[in-house]
Amino acid sequence: MAVLSRAAYLDRWQELHAGYDPRSSPLVLGWLTVVHAVARPFVALRVPPDVVTLLGLVVSGAVVQLSALGGRWLLLAAVVAGLSGLVDSIDGAVAVMTGRATRFGAVLDSVVDRFSDVLYLVALWFVGAPPWACVLAGVLVMTQEYARARSAAVGMDDIGVLTIGERPTRVVVVAMFLLAAGIYPVSAAFWASWGAYVSCGVAAVSLVQLLVVVRRRLA
Repeated sequence: MAVLSRAAYLDRWQELHAGYDPRSSPLVLGWLTVVHAVARPFVALRVPPDVVTLLGLVVSGAVVQLSALGGRWLLLAAVVAGLSGLVDSIDGAVAVMTGRATRFGAVLDSVVDRFSDVLYLVALWFVGAPPWACVLAGVLVMTQEYARARSAAVGMDDIGVLTIGERPTRVVVVAMFLLAAGIYPVSAAFWASWGAYVSCGVAAVSLVQLLVVVRRRLA
């Protein structure tokens, strides 16, 4: 199968994101360049996008398993958490590059993302974060995503509202604090706890940001 060039991929990505030009942001351009490069082998091997999506769930599950081991295994858990964020972007890239984007694929991606969000918080809990903080962070994240979905259902044209607590941020927060816990295993519970607290704070601010925009656009 012919692999879509980077330029063509960026053009297609722009079409699917309300005309936003990824070339206007060095950060977005750099990230999409990495995603395109990693997605190329999956496209060449004709791996279905939905399979890549489910692979992301497996990788997220591995974060929990490694976190449960504790000690220096937390260093690897942090790396795998970062890898899960990359896989989360690859499925969309494969779908775009192969012209196999489907409505079911979008739903499956959202469902898997929610499972992954929960697994990240379970990983922090296993390392020593307070259960209440992990549950609160999870509730806030799920509420944000539910509000986004309901906004689309009631007719909001543009659901691409960017907040500080989008998926990449959640992945970075968990990976960062797991890394700290792995570097300082004696105080792993302390770092995991702060990972949960920061997750709560980011999710709360993100939810407010989303609701403010939704209220304004649906008024």
